[in-house]
Amino acid sequence: MAEADSAQVEPALAGFDASALRRWCRLSLDALGAAREEIDALNVYPVPDGDTGTNLYLTMEAAHDAVAALPPDAKLAQTVRALARGALVGARGNSGIILSQLLRGVAGTLAVEAALETRAADADLLTEALCKATDLSYAAVAHPVEGTMLTVARAAADAARAARDRDLGAVARAAATAAREALDRTRDQLEALRRAGVVDAGGAGVCLLLDALAATVTGTPLPPFALTTRGPAVPPVAGAAAQATEDGAPAYEVMYLLDADDAAVPALRERLDAAGESLVVVGGEGLWSVHVHTDDAGAAVEAGIVAGRPHRIRVTAFAATAAHEDAGARDRAVVAVVEGDELAALLAGEGATVVRLAPGARPGTERLLEAVRGSGCREAVLLPGGEEGLAVAEAAARQARKAGLRVAVVPVRSPVQAIAAVAVHDAARRFEDDVVSMTAAAGHMRHGAVALAAAEGLTSAGPCRPGDVLGVVESDIAVVGADLAPVACEVVDRLLAGGGEAVTLLHGEGGDAGLARHVEGHLAATRPDVDVVVLAGGLPGTPLLVGVE
Repeated sequence: MAEADSAQVEPALAGFDASALRRWCRLSLDALGAAREEIDALNVYPVPDGDTGTNLYLTMEAAHDAVAALPPDAKLAQTVRALARGALVGARGNSGIILSQLLRGVAGTLAVEAALETRAADADLLTEALCKATDLSYAAVAHPVEGTMLTVARAAADAARAARDRDLGAVARAAATAAREALDRTRDQLEALRRAGVVDAGGAGVCLLLDALAATVTGTPLPPFALTTRGPAVPPVAGAAAQATEDGAPAYEVMYLLDADDAAVPALRERLDAAGESLVVVGGEGLWSVHVHTDDAGAAVEAGIVAGRPHRIRVTAFAATAAHEDAGARDRAVVAVVEGDELAALLAGEGATVVRLAPGARPGTERLLEAVRGSGCREAVLLPGGEEGLAVAEAAARQARKAGLRVAVVPVRSPVQAIAAVAVHDAARRFEDDVVSMTAAAGHMRHGAVALAAAEGLTSAGPCRPGDVLGVVESDIAVVGADLAPVACEVVDRLLAGGGEAVTLLHGEGGDAGLARHVEGHLAATRPDVDVVVLAGGLPGTPLLVGVE
C-alpha cells in the first residue's frame, strides 16, 4: 500500500504540491499505525477508554484512502478537498472528529489558493493553513479545554507564524518542535493527565502528524516510534475507567454524520450541549459530523433528526457501562403512553407495557415509574403519548436511573411514530443500539392528522370555525376545509411530497374506518408505488392519523 518507504530520503521541497500531500498522508498513516497502541495507552481524557490512537489511525486512514482514490494527476485543490471529506466521513471518536476539523482547516486554505493559482503552497501559506486549522478546531468544540490536542495544534500554529526563517522546511520543523514542547506541558495542564503521569493522547497524535509534515518537506526520514520516551509508565486502562465511573462520566459516546442546512447547526449544538459533554460538531456545506458523550443516546440521535438526516449512527457504551450491562439482566420493557382502546391493544400485542390515558389526560411521573418497576425489567424504553408528555417521561426516566435502572426516552410526537418505534424494537440488541434504532424509526416517520375544530380560531392555514375540518402536517395546521375526505387526501399528499415508501393510516373510533379506506383508494390511484397499511385505534375524537416513512 505504501507509496514510498517511510525511511526513504526525498529532496527538500520549496513548495507543497499534490504529490507532497500524498506522501504526507502515507507518512502520517504509517506513524499513527506504529504508535497506535502507545497512544491508546495514554488515553485518560476525556474518557479513559483506550482508543484515541486507534481512532486517529482510522480517521487518517479514511483521509488517506480518499486521496489514494484520486487519479495520479489530480491537482492540489482536488487532493486537499478529498483529504478533508475523507476524514470528515471516516472520523472516529472525539480525537478523530477534531483531527478531521484540523484537516478541513488546512484544506480550506490550500484549496482556495491552489484553485486560484495566485500563490504557491510555500511557508507563508502553510502557516496560514495551520492557523486556520487551529481556529476552526477550537470553534468546533463546545467547551475547549487546554492541555489537549487543541493546545498542541495552537502551539504549532503560533510557532509557524513566529518562525523567522520563512523556508518551508524551517517552518514545518518549528511547528513540529513547538508541538512536542506543548505536548510535554499537557501533563501539568489537566488534572487527569497529572494524576496518571501521562501526556495527552490526542496531542501525541498531532505531534506525529507534524513530524510527518516536517519529514515530507525536508526530505528526511520519519523518526520511528517517536513517542517511546514520552512520560512515565501508563496505568492500565481498566483502572482508569473505574476512576472515570467514580467521577460520573457519561454512559455513551454518540457519533453520526448529518445531512443538514448550515443554519440548523447552532440549534443542534445548543441542544446537544445541554444533553451531554465533549461535544464536537464539524463540517459544513450540508454535511456535518457530530460527536457527544451523553447518558441519553436516543436524545442525541433525536436532536440530529430534528436538525436534518443523521446516518452512519454509532453508539458506544464506555467500559464501565458495558461491564455493568454484561453483569446484569438483559430483559427490557417498552412502556408506551396511549389513548384509545384499539391502539392500546395494538401496542400491547407487540409486547409493549401500556399506560392507558383518558382523552386529554396526562400521565403522572409516579404512574410511569410504576409501569417501569412493574415490568420487572432492569431496562426500559419510554414512549410518551406526545410532546405534552415528553417532560414527564424524562422526569420519570431520571428517577428510574437513580434507582439503578437503565431507562431511555424515545420522543414520539404521534401514535404512528410509537407504532414505528415498537415495530423495530429488539430486546436481543444492546440497549443503546435498540434505543437508537427506535428513535431513528420514530424520527423518520413523518406524521399528520385530520381533526375537527372545537372552537373558532386563527390557524397558520387561515381562520377556522367550530366543526371545520383541520388537516395537520407535522404538528402544524396546514389545511382548513369543510369535508373530511378531501382534507385527508391533501394531508397525505403533502406528507408524501418529500418522498415516502409506506403510509400508515390509523383511523379513529366508529365510522372513521370509511375515511381511511377512501384515502387508501386515493393513494391506489395516485401513488400505486406506495404501500398502505390501515389500522384501527386512533385517538378518540380524531378521525384519522397518518404516518409516512
